[in-house]
Amino acid sequence: MDIASLIGIIAGIALIIYGIASGDSGVAALGDFVDGQSIIITLGGTFTAVLTGYTLKDYINNLKGFTMIFKSSPLDVTGMITNIIGLSNVARKEGLLALEEAANEIDDSFLKKGILLIVDGTDPELVRAILETEMISIEGRHKNVMGFWEDIASMGPAWGMIGTLIGLVNMLKHLDDASAIGPAMAVALLTTLYGSMLANWIGIPAANKLKHNNADEMQLKEVMIEGLLSIQAGENPRVIEEKLKSFLSPKVREQLSGENGGGDEADG
Repeated sequence: MDIASLIGIIAGIALIIYGIASGDSGVAALGDFVDGQSIIITLGGTFTAVLTGYTLKDYINNLKGFTMIFKSSPLDVTGMITNIIGLSNVARKEGLLALEEAANEIDDSFLKKGILLIVDGTDPELVRAILETEMISIEGRHKNVMGFWEDIASMGPAWGMIGTLIGLVNMLKHLDDASAIGPAMAVALLTTLYGSMLANWIGIPAANKLKHNNADEMQLKEVMIEGLLSIQAGENPRVIEEKLKSFLSPKVREQLSGENGGGDEADG
């Protein structure tokens, strides 16, 4: 689990609660910020409005996509580069057909698919086209989930404003009843608060985290594609390493060079 997202959400609500409870009224003030009508208007309006723009299946899947922000990313570009260099050494010593056995031990379906395409003697341009098409498809699914939470972030404040207008209408209609002004104004203000919190505490952070995860995964797949095509072209492992290290920051490149110790196969 990626505790950063969990800490962010928990710490955010904790600080809000502290800010409310630290006033003169203490913990009792928390009750003033809970209103059923406001919750129904803001959350109900937001999620049903977003539902209108999606199929039910996509809507449910996108909701479940929120859990992805808590999962630790298994993506390791440096580790993948090391693996590809190992595969290039195998191919250089034993030939491309020897990679088929190595593919059976690989869990990543994308990398495994690329290796099998190479082993089958598929044209390099076709290998690239197939893998890039799959990459585009994966990113498209990711963007669908990201867009969903961006929609939540945009709808939240909008429905908060709608709730505010409802509260103001109720207040203005009962100006002759002083006891009704307070509750109506509370609904008006709390809906705005809930909408802003939904957008800035949940929607936008979730979308940003998913974008970050997507960028990492796409970079990893680009490394795989370039590495596999380099292996297919019969390039020297040392050259492949230098090519793939261009995806890394200078500091990480130095670490990778230290780990490999220049241990590529010598030209021969």
